[in-house]
Amino acid sequence: MAGRGRASKSSVIAVCLLLASLTACGGPSAADTARAEVQLVLDRRAAAVLHHDPAAYAATGTRDPYARVRAVPLTDWTYRLKSLRRSGDTAVAQAELRYRVTGYDKAPVTAGRTLTLSTGADGKWYVDSDRPRSKSAQQLWDQGTVSVVHGRGSLVLGVGHGDADLRGYARLADRAIPAVSDAWGTDWSRHVVLLVPGSLEGMAGLLGSPASNYRGIAAVTTGETGGAGRAPADRIIVNPAAYGMLGPLGKQVVLTHETTHVATRAHTNAATPLWLSEGYADWVGYRGTGRTAHEAAPELRRAVTGGDVPAALPADGDFGFAGDPARLARAYESGWTACRMIADQWGERHLDDFYRAVGAHGVREGAVENALRKVLGTTLERFTEQWRAYLVRQLG
Repeated sequence: MAGRGRASKSSVIAVCLLLASLTACGGPSAADTARAEVQLVLDRRAAAVLHHDPAAYAATGTRDPYARVRAVPLTDWTYRLKSLRRSGDTAVAQAELRYRVTGYDKAPVTAGRTLTLSTGADGKWYVDSDRPRSKSAQQLWDQGTVSVVHGRGSLVLGVGHGDADLRGYARLADRAIPAVSDAWGTDWSRHVVLLVPGSLEGMAGLLGSPASNYRGIAAVTTGETGGAGRAPADRIIVNPAAYGMLGPLGKQVVLTHETTHVATRAHTNAATPLWLSEGYADWVGYRGTGRTAHEAAPELRRAVTGGDVPAALPADGDFGFAGDPARLARAYESGWTACRMIADQWGERHLDDFYRAVGAHGVREGAVENALRKVLGTTLERFTEQWRAYLVRQLG
């Protein structure tokens, strides 16, 4: 009897396992099926973009954003479905879009996207809309049809601008590339991508920040820091309103400055103070232009001639775009004069070595002090006093 009892218990277990197996073999749940089907639609959509197949793209749903992005040269374009919320015959998908621009991006741009979908009469899923995920930055094609102009080493992508206008950006960027290489060296890609939206608001949308943060700022560079591994996809994003107010020299200085950020990105990290990264970019931008300290540092000159010589090099907080414009200008001019002093008194090679040494330290604490000692043979205290005296001589 005891033996039969054990057999009965085993039989119960076997039946339970069999039932579990049959349930598992019965196929995925409705939610899993929908998720797999939506991922398949996104895969087909991505393939259509890469193969320049508008008919295949239209077969997945809305024609946007293909019509807007079709001129952009793309090597990769993939969607990774992160979540799917279904309600009957409609669904909202959260996805990660990863793409690379051919010939320029070593690593992909990653963008959060929200897609709405619905089922058609055939029971299949179709994309109704594809937009930036909440709190994610826009992509340029979210703002309109992208026009593309190729320079020798530059790629200019614009919305709301004619080809002639975009070619002007390409010419200046193509001049900036050798100017930066002459100062920094050639250990960088020597390629730049410029995004030219139609307005200040468009620039802010690409950066995912309020427009008020960038009023009066001619351009910014994204992806400029973090030296480990493959370079991210750097972008120079132009504010056409502020940039358009500059003269020819000012426009060139701005693009050379931003191109310097692209070139130095691999050696710019948390150890690098903004006075050095921004000051060096300004130094390269003004290098060879013949601009004097009086001409290039008007706000700092006003302070120095008024007896207000800075007591210390600017802190990172002084470079906030949303703050006082005069304070921001003095911060940039202070960084530029500090780098200019190193080039004047120690030589351009030592300025280059100093920048690299700061980044090589890896962490902020002690980075500048260590590089000052090893590369320039001085201390932060002595360097600051030399810089203050330099300001008086150059701007007083």
